[in-house]
Amino acid sequence: MALAQQTPLLLLDEPTTYLDIAHQIEILDLCARLHEEQGRTLVAVLHDLNHAARYATHLIAMRDGRVVAAGEPASVVTAELVAEVFGLPCRVIDDPETGTPLVVPAARRRASTLAPEPA
Repeated sequence: MALAQQTPLLLLDEPTTYLDIAHQIEILDLCARLHEEQGRTLVAVLHDLNHAARYATHLIAMRDGRVVAAGEPASVVTAELVAEVFGLPCRVIDDPETGTPLVVPAARRRASTLAPEPA
């Protein structure tokens, strides 16, 4: 309904929850087009850091109801921030598709321990 009303501002709370990956990207691509082509402002709550970093032009990271960091994805999404906000060790690399930050969580076990023993 909000799309049909042509509102200049859209507030979205987890718009990709429960969607498979193809539909998540479809929704986020639509949001990006609405912003780029129609100048609409979109404010979205996303818990997927990689989606947020890929699609947002401005991020606000919060913990316990407080703003921890705000700005462009490249300045906000860092390994230190992920550790501080989520308590998760990770690496942040450049997304090979977009160049935006990509969060790679640290493995709890080494990949070699997950592989089956050779016969």
